[in-house]
Amino acid sequence: MATVNIRRDVSDPFYRYKMERLQSKIEGKGNGIKTVIVNLNSVANSLSRPPSYVIKYFGFELGAQANAKPSDERWIINGAHDAPKLQDYLDGFISKFVLCKKCKNPETDVNIKDEKITLDCKACGQRSDVDPRLKLSTFIVRNTPTKGGKKDKASKKARREQKNQKNGEKDGSPGDSNGSENGDGDEEVALEAGSDDELTRRIKSEAQAIEAEKEIEDDEWAVDVSEEAVKARAKELPDDLKRSLVIEDGDEDGADGASSYDQLGSWIISTAEEKGGVANVGDVDIYKKAKEFGIESKHKTLAVLAQAIFDDKIVKQIPSRAALLQKLITSERHEKAFLGGTERFVGKDRPELLPQIPAILLGYYQEDLVSEETLKAWGAKASKKYVDISTSKKIRKTAQPFLEWLENAESDEEESSDEE
Repeated sequence: MATVNIRRDVSDPFYRYKMERLQSKIEGKGNGIKTVIVNLNSVANSLSRPPSYVIKYFGFELGAQANAKPSDERWIINGAHDAPKLQDYLDGFISKFVLCKKCKNPETDVNIKDEKITLDCKACGQRSDVDPRLKLSTFIVRNTPTKGGKKDKASKKARREQKNQKNGEKDGSPGDSNGSENGDGDEEVALEAGSDDELTRRIKSEAQAIEAEKEIEDDEWAVDVSEEAVKARAKELPDDLKRSLVIEDGDEDGADGASSYDQLGSWIISTAEEKGGVANVGDVDIYKKAKEFGIESKHKTLAVLAQAIFDDKIVKQIPSRAALLQKLITSERHEKAFLGGTERFVGKDRPELLPQIPAILLGYYQEDLVSEETLKAWGAKASKKYVDISTSKKIRKTAQPFLEWLENAESDEEESSDEE
């Protein structure tokens, strides 16, 4: 098989660092078209990096869903992408995540410590920092591989259980024992209805546009945020919102009967009115306020946020809120509360958003807010905990295109391959 220099800007035919030239195969047609990178394992091995790093990088750069399946070694990207274009993107991966920043030698090892990624060069001894703002950097930190490049699921599960236990103690209840992975898992999916690439691209581009538009200054709040004022506004919350914020017994109410969850929701709503929209209420300020009320680690806080931090542009707003939500969602219990709050938000507060449920769930899944296991369990059974049973069934029925894809992705790929 033809080889190329790992650094393609080096024309020396005797350059010692070589790799196979990427080979891709396009399968399927229409909305189901996808690209299989045939020799990704070999290429990644030449770079001393897990194949999952490379496939995820391609997905992020192309704005397409990247399907990592180490079990069958089928590395898939949704959409049609020819090998030369992928080879160009691979140059970017090599520059950012392989080459030593000093000697430009690819003989580096990835070292992860305190959520920081460094490249240890075995040639010159230099330690180079990897830009933490890159999307792949976040993926790498969350998916430390074992030897051979596969994700260490057991270690990740253990870390999740430990984190759940810690947060469970704060929440006054034991942590979740199932250790569900709220992360990238073995595959990412997109809706079959409409172009996968186009949907993903639209979500990301619109989110970036929002970020560019909302340059929030660190001014003092124009709204009265004193304890008395917040509690007074909490009393004036709509009854539907109040009932949705206090789902279970055992909440500690303020002296006037307004719970901390009521007060947080009231504060977000009032601040949004003062600042001209909920998109202008900063994540840091929301987190500080939740911490002030002592509910930053509570799972019910996520039910509140699902209803209070979005508006009718929720699909575009999910990526810009992801950092805050990832910090607060620490267990399956938190994930379920977040989905429950979303049911309330769409089913009761904004029923006109019902057709967007598949895109909303896709956004949650893409941003690692809700795991595949939790989404499947949620979709399998309607519940009257957050909305009436008929509304709950209606929401799940609307979500079926996404849920079916999530359930049958593997079989769909096999069928596509058989057609070839």
